[in-house]
Amino acid sequence: MFKISAFSKLSRVSLKTLRYYDQIGILKPRKVDHDTGYRYYSADQLLELNRIFIYKELGFTLPQITQLLQEHITLENIQGMFKLKRSEIQQIIDTEQAKLVRIEERMQLIEEEGHVETGQEIRIKEEGARQFLFQTGCGREEDIPSLFHQFDQSLTKEMRQLIDGPQVVLWKEIAGQEEEFEFEIGYFLTCELRSPPDPFQQRTLPAEPMMATIAYRSNAIFACKACVHLATWIENNNYQIKENGAGRELYLPLSQEQDVQFIEIQIPILNR
Repeated sequence: MFKISAFSKLSRVSLKTLRYYDQIGILKPRKVDHDTGYRYYSADQLLELNRIFIYKELGFTLPQITQLLQEHITLENIQGMFKLKRSEIQQIIDTEQAKLVRIEERMQLIEEEGHVETGQEIRIKEEGARQFLFQTGCGREEDIPSLFHQFDQSLTKEMRQLIDGPQVVLWKEIAGQEEEFEFEIGYFLTCELRSPPDPFQQRTLPAEPMMATIAYRSNAIFACKACVHLATWIENNNYQIKENGAGRELYLPLSQEQDVQFIEIQIPILNR
């Protein structure tokens, strides 16, 4: 048996916390000396503390943890809860990492105002009509990878055989939303698909005789610097963006090991 002071040092938990845990019944001393009032703890209670801390990290409240300890949750169940929490934390990390990438990119844009990067050549292309298999979704640019992940998991064998080219994203503003957009995400098809099941949709994207395009390598989902170069080029060359024309972004992964993509932005334009 260890006095509470010794147990506090062993567990690295403050005396105040141990007394509070005793008070609410989540971790009571193994023995209390009725003459002196000293609390004594056993070595195996360090394992009980470990479970308490695991449950706290998993997001449970102290009353919920008290109930869980009484239910004698199995190791398999704890491992399942841990895997779920790890997935949630990883998603937060990925989201914050994407924010850092965008901030760094925008800072670079500020530093390079007025300078066009070499290697970001802008070209005019003609695009024919294409069959487009897609799903709609709402969110921000950092949501695009997860939307495609869900999309790809739902593809049937027949659909996969008809896919022609990289991932395609069409953007549309949502009225009243400052940060979120409506997306159409999907793939071009080699031919029309008969009766695609829900939630898939299919339509023909019209031919576009003039598309201003810029292509680049990037580990960012949306490169504001490339868009600035493209907009400046359109303005300086006396073109205008076609009203109601669907701008497109094409994503082609370059490496399975690194989050690097080849991205092409296509904007339909007209002569002024």
